Amino acid sequence: MTEISDAPAGKPVSASRTTLSHIMTANDTNLLGTVHGGVIMKLVDDAAGAVAGRHSGGPAVTASMDEMAFLAPVRVGDLVHVKAQVNWTGRSSMEIGVRVLAERWNESTPATQVGSAYLVFAAVDADGKPRTVPPVIPETEQDERRNQEAQIRRTHRLARRQAIMALREERAAQGFDE
Repeated sequence: MTEISDAPAGKPVSASRTTLSHIMTANDTNLLGTVHGGVIMKLVDDAAGAVAGRHSGGPAVTASMDEMAFLAPVRVGDLVHVKAQVNWTGRSSMEIGVRVLAERWNESTPATQVGSAYLVFAAVDADGKPRTVPPVIPETEQDERRNQEAQIRRTHRLARRQAIMALREERAAQGFDE
């Protein structure tokens, strides 16, 4: 007899991988004259959200952003490419890896990496409740490495949360009101 499961079929990484490109203008600058980090973070969240929605087949919300690294400044006139893909999936959550590249809009030099981030998204239904996501299927050795690294990051996120909660409980038991 065949067992019927309500778990969705897996999806390959390439099914939801995306690139968002945007040219940076003077409206995007900070007081130093370079592109504001918050502008880059919004592009990162937008690209990751598109990937999460594609992979999960519906709405998904940002649960956390890990390790947003700014590797080099972005300038007015740079064409920024934000590349995102699903690295790992749980029951209702997904880690999305994002690389940020920049190139001069009027030069033929290759784009250079200027940032990276890892975001966790939760798939939600119409009532905002968690819903099941399809497992991600790594297609390349690089996808497999990213999946394994994502599992390490997840373990660290959970351990950090557990340690913080334990400390808060201990301090509350000692009478510290925070």
